[in-house]
Amino acid sequence: MNPFLDVALRSLAVYLFMFAAIRIFGKNQLSQLNAGDIVLLLLISNAVQNAMVGSNVSLEGGLVAALVLFGANFLVKKVIFKNPKIKSLVESDPVILIKDGIVDNVKMKEQEVSFDELEEAVREHGVEKIEEVRLAVLEVDGNISVISLNKENGSTNYTRRRRKFPRKSHK
Repeated sequence: MNPFLDVALRSLAVYLFMFAAIRIFGKNQLSQLNAGDIVLLLLISNAVQNAMVGSNVSLEGGLVAALVLFGANFLVKKVIFKNPKIKSLVESDPVILIKDGIVDNVKMKEQEVSFDELEEAVREHGVEKIEEVRLAVLEVDGNISVISLNKENGSTNYTRRRRKFPRKSHK
């Protein structure tokens, strides 16, 4: 077999495995990396490097592996964008955590968002009390969006905050 085709096929197999593994373990979007996530990514990249290039340690082999990874990622993003069914399979839906000042404790538990984390997100958006939140949404990328009613001028404030940990998916 052609050594570069071997590298390409190995790289594609590793990409698909990693894509599936991240989805299965609930980290479909890494909104903000903590120290443990960085260590995990470094160890995984080291562990799968040989699986991608095998004994081919040439510059060309590395470039082929990188090209395949970029190409596979490009194609996956195109497919997800163009096909809503595949998008819903790969990405989870936004989840409403607070509506009109009322916390949905069932959704909080399902998504593994702590009350302290939710309160922190609300405060970071300049809202003092949960009762003042019109809507708080755990977005598909792990962000918590908060919409509040500004009582002084009746306008709506909208800002976003990144979660410390990726959200858990329940599809």
